Amino acid sequence: MEQLNTNAVSGVALSRAELEHHLAQGVRRFESCAFDDEDLSRLDLQGVVFERCTFAGTTLFACKLARSHWLRCRAGSADLESADGVDARFEGCDLNNTKWRRAKLASAWFSGCKLTGASFEEVAHLGIHFEECLLVGADMRGFSFRKAVLKELDFSDAYLAACDFRDAVFEGGSLRNAVLKQAKLQGTDLRGADIEGVKLTDGGLFKGAIISHAQSASFLRELGLMVV
Repeated sequence: MEQLNTNAVSGVALSRAELEHHLAQGVRRFESCAFDDEDLSRLDLQGVVFERCTFAGTTLFACKLARSHWLRCRAGSADLESADGVDARFEGCDLNNTKWRRAKLASAWFSGCKLTGASFEEVAHLGIHFEECLLVGADMRGFSFRKAVLKELDFSDAYLAACDFRDAVFEGGSLRNAVLKQAKLQGTDLRGADIEGVKLTDGGLFKGAIISHAQSASFLRELGLMVV
């Protein structure tokens, strides 16, 4: 094991017991460490920094992650149910197929992350921020993005039932084939988004939304009308 200093550990696979030992010694930074498939449930990781660490299949149930910082970590299929991630930051992380059910993510920040297939069911998310993230096939039912600027978010095939996008602005990104049942889109600026594949039965949801001429022509073509 390489220790960078008394407050950082690098380049080692750690068990739960070993992680608890380092935390008790005041370590607050872990670099290139592996925690794959470990059960880390209910640990207090508040303010801890993880850089280039792996958590594949790791259980982080009910962990205290407030103000933690995750840089270029890989945590595919990790279970973060009921975790407290208030003010946590995730940058450049692979979080595909992660489970966040009932997690507290108020004011959490996700930037440049892969969240394909992630489940955010019943998450407390006031003030959460996503930027340049892949959310393909993610379950985000009931999320509020009201008045948010949504920069390069790929919601293709995502489950967005009852989401609130009122007065939001899409800067790039995609809603291609997303499930938008009961979503609120009044005043939403969709001109920068890919909205191909929207079912005609969803057309009424777009009443009051702002779309481009090209997007409106696409809607008309789906209705079987010839646009000239």
